Amino acid sequence: MKKMAITVGFFLTLLLNSCTGVPKGLEPVSGFELNRYLGKWYEIARLDHSFEQNMSNVTAHYSKKEDGEIVVINRGFDSKTGEWKEIVGHGRFIGNESVGSLKVSFFGPFYGGYHIIALDKEDYSYAMVAGPSRSYLWILARDKTLNPETLSDLVSKAKQWGFKTEALIYVKQN
Repeated sequence: MKKMAITVGFFLTLLLNSCTGVPKGLEPVSGFELNRYLGKWYEIARLDHSFEQNMSNVTAHYSKKEDGEIVVINRGFDSKTGEWKEIVGHGRFIGNESVGSLKVSFFGPFYGGYHIIALDKEDYSYAMVAGPSRSYLWILARDKTLNPETLSDLVSKAKQWGFKTEALIYVKQN
């Protein structure tokens, strides 16, 4: 029975950690500066998931607590219910804080990968974020719109990296 518990614990740990990994072949940005990343971001485009279906005006706000934990507040308007929805999560760096790779949780002990794979390092005006697999992708900007040329470049990169960019949802921000 003890061996069984150890085996189950091992596989559960392996499963939970695999949810935070970087998709194969991708690299999170280096030279990342958290303090410049903090604040409000607008969701410009995303690959859709049940937790964001029917959502417009989606924003993410990042702040840092004294203990180093990052507070994440995601907010959006659900057009189906006609209500604003908000969820609060927390995150921590997976490794070196100069690499844009974090684990974020909105549901207890369950973490997902949050990997910044493209970033405007000069102004921190846009970012492209991948989850633990290529089925998770977000393009974020500091403003409600993103220069069409910049957006096109990011979508092209995402396509080169194996994301299904034809399935991107372009988020209404009004």
